[in-house]
Amino acid sequence: MRPTIYLFGDSITEASFADGGWGAALANHFCRTLDVVLRGYSGYNTRWALKVLDRVFPTVGHDGAAAAPPVAVTVFFGANDACLPDRYAAFQHVPLDEYKQNLHSIVSSLKKLWPKTLILLITPPPIDEGERLRHPYVENPSGLPERTNEAAGSFAKACVETAEECGIPVVDLWTRMQQYTDWRKAYLSDGLHLTKEGNKVVFEEVMKKLEERGLSPEKLKADLPLFADIDHDDPLKAFQQ
Repeated sequence: MRPTIYLFGDSITEASFADGGWGAALANHFCRTLDVVLRGYSGYNTRWALKVLDRVFPTVGHDGAAAAPPVAVTVFFGANDACLPDRYAAFQHVPLDEYKQNLHSIVSSLKKLWPKTLILLITPPPIDEGERLRHPYVENPSGLPERTNEAAGSFAKACVETAEECGIPVVDLWTRMQQYTDWRKAYLSDGLHLTKEGNKVVFEEVMKKLEERGLSPEKLKADLPLFADIDHDDPLKAFQQ
């Protein structure tokens, strides 16, 4: 079986296999070397993620044998935790301290399950509050955005701190995206979710972290003989190894 990378997160992960998505780009980049497995759950926060962790990552395969550990898992939560507690999305809000503890618990559980697997945290992206007002997902009588960039920044900082405390890598998406002047229009489609360019940033930043730890197509074994390696005079020879 090919090695696997799991993508675990909220709607930004769930949509990552859409046209131009960062998950689709990873799957394309690693074609013939590993499988990218999507585990994205729209609307979820870290509190809910902890509740379903055992169902998301089963310890046995379909044949009853122990499931092979993935080479890496991305953990991409925080955008929903950072919903404000006094706005229409309050039911998704998780207090900052609990968010940080939940991330610790998720990382600890994954490390206990797969000690050698690379765990990569990704911070929530920045928020365009004006666009959030234009794209509410339920009725918003208050006329106030359910998220703010300031709150998202606090959760991003907590995510970075958690990664440092756990000794694992992190993509600080909140900071990285705002390095570009026109980040609101370039990277966000509705003030929260990502455009194709925003997805490209996630893909590039995730790949940097993976490559730093030796995970690249060039360093992984291709699945089955490559076409270029098949002898034109004796094609079946390649399949005898």
